[in-house]
Amino acid sequence: MATKGIGTKFNIVKDDVKKAVAELTEIGGMELSADTIEVTTLDSKDGYREFMQGLKDAGEVSLTGFFNPTEEKGQKELYDLFESGELSKFEIQFPESLGAKWEFAGVVTSITTSAPLEDNIPFEAAIKVSGKPSLTIS
Repeated sequence: MATKGIGTKFNIVKDDVKKAVAELTEIGGMELSADTIEVTTLDSKDGYREFMQGLKDAGEVSLTGFFNPTEEKGQKELYDLFESGELSKFEIQFPESLGAKWEFAGVVTSITTSAPLEDNIPFEAAIKVSGKPSLTIS
């Protein structure tokens, strides 16, 4: 059964304390992919190339929402992490009905804001995942 995304949280995790980034309208998911390594030999059958899986990459997680840089909203912390370049822990907590969450380490690679004339002030950020993410289902 399909589940709505409302209630999903993006958390910054520091010293086992979770701080939700507020005012988000979308959390882009994990982008798991793997390189391929060609292993074709002169003994390969039927004229087809053969491959094996290479290194894996968990991609980037994107955040989109409304700009609210106050300390309690988490967006300022993302900016601070961008400035420091610090490898940090993050969590995507899906709605309780799914009982699932992604946990991963990453670095903040971009922060974007703009000021449109007739719309809300948007906020965007991207986090490059470092290492293997963990999907937990309870």
